[in-house]
Amino acid sequence: QVQLVESGGGLVQAGGSLRLSCAASGRTFRNYPMGWFRQAPGKEREFVAAISWSGWTGYSTYYADSVKGRFTISGDIAKNTVYLQMNSLNAEDTDVYYCASTKVVGSDPSRYRYWGQGTQVTVAS
Repeated sequence: QVQLVESGGGLVQAGGSLRLSCAASGRTFRNYPMGWFRQAPGKEREFVAAISWSGWTGYSTYYADSVKGRFTISGDIAKNTVYLQMNSLNAEDTDVYYCASTKVVGSDPSRYRYWGQGTQVTVAS
């Protein structure tokens, strides 16, 4: 059984930073790419970042334009955990953040089969 558990959300002032973690069990992210998405009430789930691993090239990372240069996705294979470092946060980043696992990396949430329960990030302006 695949389980994804996010942590690290909270309240932060605009311009501040947070690091989200996603601990996976039942599936190794070494073999299955992982993504971060976010969703506000009444809105569609939005792609944030994704990471995949290749034994030949190491990590490959992908970002939405809205977070490029501010957010960094990374992973620890030994801990089977993926992180999302979020810097220079602004009010528009306020959302529930979800991690998810897929067979093929991409930005389409429908391609991700397993999801965590989400963690709330609130940026106070």
